Amino acid sequence: MPSQPRSPRPRTGRRPAAAPPAVRRRRPRWGLRAVTALSVTVLAAAGIGHAVLSGLDADITRVDAFKDMKNRPRAGDGMNVLLVGTDGRDRITPEEKRRFRLGGAPCHCTDTIMLVHLSEDRERASVVSLPRDSYAMTPAHTDQTTGEQHHGHPIKLNAAYAEGGPQLTIRTVESMTRVKIDHYLEVDFTSFMKTVDVLGGVEVCTAQPLKDSYTGLDLPPGTHRLGGGQALQYVRARHLDGASDLSRMKRQQRFLAALIDRATSSGLLLNPLKFRDVTQAVLGSVRADEGFGTDELLSLGRAMRSFSPSSSEFTTVPIGQMGFAVKGVGSTLKWDPVASKRIFDALREDKPLAAHRPPPAAPKVQVPVDPKQIRVQVQNGTLTSGLGRRVDDQLAATGFRTTKAPLNAKDREVVRTVVLYDPRWDRSAQSLAAALPGSELRPAKGQGPLLKVIAGADFKAVRGVRAAEPPQEPGAVVRGDEVVCGKQA
Repeated sequence: MPSQPRSPRPRTGRRPAAAPPAVRRRRPRWGLRAVTALSVTVLAAAGIGHAVLSGLDADITRVDAFKDMKNRPRAGDGMNVLLVGTDGRDRITPEEKRRFRLGGAPCHCTDTIMLVHLSEDRERASVVSLPRDSYAMTPAHTDQTTGEQHHGHPIKLNAAYAEGGPQLTIRTVESMTRVKIDHYLEVDFTSFMKTVDVLGGVEVCTAQPLKDSYTGLDLPPGTHRLGGGQALQYVRARHLDGASDLSRMKRQQRFLAALIDRATSSGLLLNPLKFRDVTQAVLGSVRADEGFGTDELLSLGRAMRSFSPSSSEFTTVPIGQMGFAVKGVGSTLKWDPVASKRIFDALREDKPLAAHRPPPAAPKVQVPVDPKQIRVQVQNGTLTSGLGRRVDDQLAATGFRTTKAPLNAKDREVVRTVVLYDPRWDRSAQSLAAALPGSELRPAKGQGPLLKVIAGADFKAVRGVRAAEPPQEPGAVVRGDEVVCGKQA
């Protein structure tokens, strides 16, 4: 029989937790690392007793992440975990390094950071991605390599680890967010691959081909079950499109939701022996603060019994200025001070990030090209006054890049709405036509990238469309079940 769990250690500055049910929940330079870290949280599951977990936390390498910290933010309700990752690969075989393009010496650095909030009632997990190139100002600190004393100075957020390790990383994040960090978890390549493999793989889906020559990722459109190595390629890839790190963070969040779905829907975590296998695969490659132990694993595990992707929500810090140049630092991402404050206020107050989500809109038709990439000139092909403006406004509201200056067509007796397009932009034309039910596609060789709509007497309304895999804007909040294959909204 498992022994009774010890009483949780009291937290200074926190409201007494009346027996809470427990929580549910690179250098290339990837953000995978933090994805791996959340595996530890996600997979600490199923109300298993100390008899199963006893000794497992001895496998965790400890780091004194909170030593001598002063002037910290006020503690709130719930638990805040800072997840970072390194590129450690010492226990990956030479064949795996070659196959998954993990060559080169590890820099033992971190490029991606996630802040995970587990609600006081253990019913919700909120995950906020912090871009590695975020503009940050360090507190005064001692360089962990040289011992040199530093005054506060501007850096990219991922550089805090190299200068001052976990302590400076935590202090910098707390200074930027005013959210008090309760626990610190740091992981590497090895634990990520092992975790995914022990789970039997994780399912991801894509509407577009994903091919990255740097990581070797090569996925055709469709649904795929990825083993540890392929999953590593998926979350590392940052050369698939112009969005680089921002789109990579989106894929990491999608993968995290899929991992939660895999772990909680398969019954796997209700099997103590299987749980032990998963936990052992992870903990051997993890560094954690000294306070993260068996009690915390048990608390998380009991909550995971009723956890699901719909209990999780994901977002990225809203960006106010891309390419913010800082002397001696380079190009950084500057957070939107107002929008980001709303996110961190919600974490401190233990509120959902999307507390006032609007009711679900009517399902949108999936199209091959994102409307935001399609330029449109609207013409009124009727004698109905204002029709051109109405069509232009509705297309713009749906996301199309209209000229906002509709014209009158030469022919004012058009019955059926026409989409004129250069055949080289046929996929864009199909996307536009889908938003105009019943319209006629008419090729116009040499017209160029600007598509033209001649509104006819049959026009009623623009239909909502969305890209098959729409971009997630920084600051947008999505629920986990909205980004799991077969469960998207």
